[in-house]
Amino acid sequence: MPTYGAARLIVLRHAKSARPDGVPDHQRPLAGRGRRDAPAAGRWLREAHCVPDLVICSTARRTRQTWDLVAAQLDASPEVVFEPRVYEASASALAAVVRDVPERRRTVLLIGHQPGVQDLVLSLVGGGDDEVLARARAKFPTSAVAVLVVPSAWAQLAPGTAALVDFAVPRGIAATR
Repeated sequence: MPTYGAARLIVLRHAKSARPDGVPDHQRPLAGRGRRDAPAAGRWLREAHCVPDLVICSTARRTRQTWDLVAAQLDASPEVVFEPRVYEASASALAAVVRDVPERRRTVLLIGHQPGVQDLVLSLVGGGDDEVLARARAKFPTSAVAVLVVPSAWAQLAPGTAALVDFAVPRGIAATR
C-alpha cells in the first residue's frame, strides 16, 4: 500500500436544527441559527485550508442541509457520500465508517450528530494541543469543527491514534481559534 503521509479527519456536528411538532427526528430541518452558522463553518474550513476531498454525511435532513450550506462556501466539489450508518451512530460505529475510507482520500469531512461526533473525537485523540482538547471535551456545540491528524492508514484508525490540532465553533471563531 502506498504511503501518503498524515491524513486529516474533520468532524463537523450539524448546524442548529429546528424541532417542529410532528416531524420525525430524521426529517428535522435546520433552524434559522443553523442556516446562519453552517456557511460560517464552510468559510472556516476554506480559510483554514481544510477543504475535504471526501465528505461522509449522515442521511438526516439537518446534516444534508448543513453540507449544502458548507459546500457553497468551498472552492471545491468533493465526492459526497450520504451514509445511513452515520445517523445516530456511536463513536465506534463512526470509526468503523471512517476505517472504510479509501487510502487515496487525504482530507475527510464527517458530518454527524451528538453524542457520537464528540465521543469519536475524544476517543481518537492520542495527542495534540491540550487547550484545544479541553475545549472539545468541555462542549461540542452545533456547527463545531474538530480537525484531527491521522498518521496511519484509515483502515488502522483506532482509539488514541490521532492528534487533535484544531477546534472551532463558527459563531465564535475569533474567541476559539
